Amino acid sequence: MKASWERIRLALVLVVLACSAGVPGYSAAADAEVSGHAIVPAKAHLDHSGRERIGKASYYADRFAGRKMADGRRMNPHGNNAASRTLPLGTKAKVTNLETGRSAVVNIEDRGPYVKGRIVDLSPSTARQIGIDKQEGVAPVDVAPVAVPQPDGSVKPGVAAANAEEEAGSRSGK
Repeated sequence: MKASWERIRLALVLVVLACSAGVPGYSAAADAEVSGHAIVPAKAHLDHSGRERIGKASYYADRFAGRKMADGRRMNPHGNNAASRTLPLGTKAKVTNLETGRSAVVNIEDRGPYVKGRIVDLSPSTARQIGIDKQEGVAPVDVAPVAVPQPDGSVKPGVAAANAEEEAGSRSGK
């Protein structure tokens, strides 16, 4: 009996999703739940503005090592790769852990995270670098783009571009 109710529930969710697909401004997928798992829209609107954002960061699980990312490269757990649903692929961004003050520059090479409230997934190496440990797994962060690829092929400096240039200049002795 329980299995048939689950099937009916699933069928109703699918009908609602299908019927609301053409309704502008409404996303039933964002609100729907199937068997206790939230359905998260696969596509979010890309933000080419270069503005910073604050949210939660998590890290890629070990099982993702070597898997292809959205840009076609393999996920390197020791690299500076990251995933964002809203930043364009190829964006370079400075991620700062708001609890530790530690930061790292990452390249957005994948899509995700698909968990509500999270804005970036980091490689395990980068997560450790900014102070996210496996026990906690999540930390509040500031994501400040340094360089954002634009649809026309140009690259727009992000909010963190000036700071990155100043830091590079101080390291080179200028």
